[in-house]
Amino acid sequence: MTLTTTALMASAIILAAVGIIALYRATVGPTTQDRVVALNVVGTHAVLVIALLAAVFETHEIIDIAIVYGLLNFLLAIAIAKFSMDRGEVL
Repeated sequence: MTLTTTALMASAIILAAVGIIALYRATVGPTTQDRVVALNVVGTHAVLVIALLAAVFETHEIIDIAIVYGLLNFLLAIAIAKFSMDRGEVL
């Protein structure tokens, strides 16, 4: 392995660890806002980890999966915001 692939793999591992920490905030968060932001962080880190792994393994097909997952993450945030507004909560 070259230095670049080692650095990319280390970055993916660190981002995955931070995403797991954000999952804790998503489950324990005191407010709905904390949970929504934590879920967005987890989704964003998942997209970044997928993109970094695509760069490490030099497969361009995985980038499509990362893009779709990023779009789903965005739609999830919009849906949660709409659901919260319907219930009377303010994000």
